[in-house]
Amino acid sequence: MLASILGVRLVLWMGKTVPHPASAEVLDSLLKVEVTSGDEKGDGFQLTFGLGKDKSMDYGLLQSGVFEPFTRVIIGVILGVTPEVLIDAVVAHHQILPGNEPGTSELVITGKDVSQMLDLEEKNEKYENQPDSLIVMQLIGSYMQYGLVPEVTPTTDVPIMIERIPRQHETDLKFIKRMAKRNGFVFYIEPLTFGVNTAYWGPENRLGVPQPALTMNMSSWTNVTALRLSHDALSPVGAKGTFVEPITKISIPIPSLPSLRVPPLAANSVDAKRALILRNTANENPVKAATNAVATVTCAPEAVTGEGELDTLSYGYVLRARKLVGVRGIGTSYSGNYYVRSVKHTIEIGNSQKSTTYKQKFKISREGTGILLPVVRP
Repeated sequence: MLASILGVRLVLWMGKTVPHPASAEVLDSLLKVEVTSGDEKGDGFQLTFGLGKDKSMDYGLLQSGVFEPFTRVIIGVILGVTPEVLIDAVVAHHQILPGNEPGTSELVITGKDVSQMLDLEEKNEKYENQPDSLIVMQLIGSYMQYGLVPEVTPTTDVPIMIERIPRQHETDLKFIKRMAKRNGFVFYIEPLTFGVNTAYWGPENRLGVPQPALTMNMSSWTNVTALRLSHDALSPVGAKGTFVEPITKISIPIPSLPSLRVPPLAANSVDAKRALILRNTANENPVKAATNAVATVTCAPEAVTGEGELDTLSYGYVLRARKLVGVRGIGTSYSGNYYVRSVKHTIEIGNSQKSTTYKQKFKISREGTGILLPVVRP
């Protein structure tokens, strides 16, 4: 495999306004890179550098100013010949770990993806006669300097001014996420390429070709070093509630509505054993009440979850969060396609390219057991 021959090569760009390749001094001091994507708290990174004192008996790397707060950082890897961006982020925090022995001091730089820039200022705003999707488009549009390309799913509920006015009383990021949750959607920003990012607001994206399979117990095809799967029958939930028909004023029960997580990934989905009462739907119109019910069902955890670790060179690819991946070699009940919840990339820099290690820890989930297709993408 090409990746195992060429090894892992790191790409690091930094800059206050326009990121550019990091200097030799920065790269020579770099010890470790960690990037987490898909986490509910947002994507983030951590860079660990070795610190040494210069002639002025100060830490020259720290005094250089390259790690000032809100410096933009783009981290990528090259497996084989194709570069892939792991995160486009900004510096938010640094920590110094002084050592008593020469060469033992460290500098740890921590940051979050560019969605952090949407979370700096609280606002009090109102949006009359506008559906949630239009509001989201406006908010994302005010951050185009970060290379955001909006991918927003339209919503059909248009609040009439005399009935309801959507109001913002938090930061743009928190408001966008609040609107996403009430529609059963997700919001995240992920890199398309260097300096360009997708701002996605919509249902979990389970379409497209799955990523190459995570494989166990298949001789030379094996690329997973550890895997643990769990089945929790109490995770899924149902929703109960009523709404008032506006003309007759009759209270009508909300019917059982499906999740927005489509298409299904398992042959035998786990039915919800728990039910939540929607206590505010009586004062809502039928569309809004139905949306609340669907959102409640969709936002509940899935029954089958897994976590494990990849041998990256055997796998040969960057595993991406928020996409599908196949799992094989573990029997018909749990093999098949899964949704990748999160991936933690850890790169430890060695003295040579071949001594650099790259580990990927992942979390996956789906709604039940059993395979839908006889094979997965190898």
